[in-house]
Amino acid sequence: MVRASALLLVPVALAGCTVGPDYHPQSAAALGVPDGYSVPAQQTAEDLTRWWANFDDPVLGQLVEQARLANTDIAQAVARLRQARESLVQSRASLLPTLSGSAGYQRNENLRGGGRSFTLPDGTVVDTGGGGTNSFSAGLSASYQLGLFGEVRRTVEATQAQYAATGFDYATTLLTVESEVATNYVLARAYQAQLANARASLAIQDDNLEIAGFRVQAGLVSSVDAEQARAQRAQTAATVPQIEQQYAAAVARIGVLTGQAPGALRSRLAAARPIPRGPATVGVGIPADALRRRPDVRAAERALAAATAQIGVAKAQLYPALAISGNVNSNATGLGSLGNAITGSLFAGLTQAIFNGGRLRSQVRSNEAAADAAFAAYRGTILTALEDIENAIVALDSARQRETQFGIAYDASNAAAILARSQYRSGLTDFTTLNQQEATLLSAQNGLTQARSDQATALVALYNALGGGWDPSVTPEAPARAARNPAAQPPARTAPEETR
Repeated sequence: MVRASALLLVPVALAGCTVGPDYHPQSAAALGVPDGYSVPAQQTAEDLTRWWANFDDPVLGQLVEQARLANTDIAQAVARLRQARESLVQSRASLLPTLSGSAGYQRNENLRGGGRSFTLPDGTVVDTGGGGTNSFSAGLSASYQLGLFGEVRRTVEATQAQYAATGFDYATTLLTVESEVATNYVLARAYQAQLANARASLAIQDDNLEIAGFRVQAGLVSSVDAEQARAQRAQTAATVPQIEQQYAAAVARIGVLTGQAPGALRSRLAAARPIPRGPATVGVGIPADALRRRPDVRAAERALAAATAQIGVAKAQLYPALAISGNVNSNATGLGSLGNAITGSLFAGLTQAIFNGGRLRSQVRSNEAAADAAFAAYRGTILTALEDIENAIVALDSARQRETQFGIAYDASNAAAILARSQYRSGLTDFTTLNQQEATLLSAQNGLTQARSDQATALVALYNALGGGWDPSVTPEAPARAARNPAAQPPARTAPEETR
């Protein structure tokens, strides 16, 4: 026992010999993140975990919530998160010894021959047949692969970081689905508005065509006016099928995003509603907030931590490896005597790579290169996140300015069209002037509708770029057990320190 205890103390004494670099998160300044954005932005950060409620559109909110529960991409992300959790469980199992038991029974019979003769004291010879024999065995074996230089602990560290990265990948998928539902919903409402504009313009052009026909019959104008009116109406009518096709595509996309058939929402969205409008201002915070709020940035950071841990795994292969195994066995011809004779053994083996043609050191350099690539990907993800935020801020401001100007253009075009229509009825102007004013009015209407749509979609893009839709203070974890519909059981959430 003393010798065994001394042998077991060796790995404990060497437990601190973990090779390879330790990962330490870097500050925003070390990563080259600027103190502020290059475009005007409100630096107060706000809670965006349920940003779709800011649009004050109950239908939009219901569709986003339904997509969170039923979307197939989210279901796949949850399944990948469950797989990553099980990989972590398997990796942690390497820290513990492996135990296995065995039991056996054997029966031996003489099938031919094997009999023996006995001579009794009175001289009588007795022949006996060959009887069968029973044998029983039981055993217990154990093995333990000690990571003297941290190869096992580094592997667990890498797997743990990969599990956290997969959780942030799930959050990224969640954000993408939410923003895509909102964007297509805005587009659907915008197409409804464009259809209303086109049909209202068609009604006016039908009236103009009728007036032009009367004036041609009265000999007041030539047939050119009637042909111009007919041509203008046909051009406007030609836009209706295209807008209807775009509207149908947006509605079908929302259906698929919510885990339904493409046409499942046609009746629900058939009633026209205005384009949703969000708040006038959005608190975007400072660029350093992107490192905490964007799940794709957090995923890239965890991938870098995993790549760093893999360097230690590769370096540990250059040093000795110790494995301990032992077993206890018992054999007997009967169950009652199974414990009469017990044997045991203990073996400790130490292996060291001597020559492998430079393969192990090459593996270390390869993992170091992988860590460099992961760091570059991490920085690239940060820069892309800042780019997304600034682009969304500029797009939102541009849409608001265009909405203001198109509003002015619409009011002026509407007044001019009314005046031109009145003058044409009175014969004070020609049809060409009326035609131009009607076309200008329709263009201004569609421009105003497009500006409002662009404003809403830019706001959705900004919410997505800021990492809205999930709580940045927690790390998603896989559900405790698989649900029949994985998407219906969202991942649990724990503090980041508990999963790292």
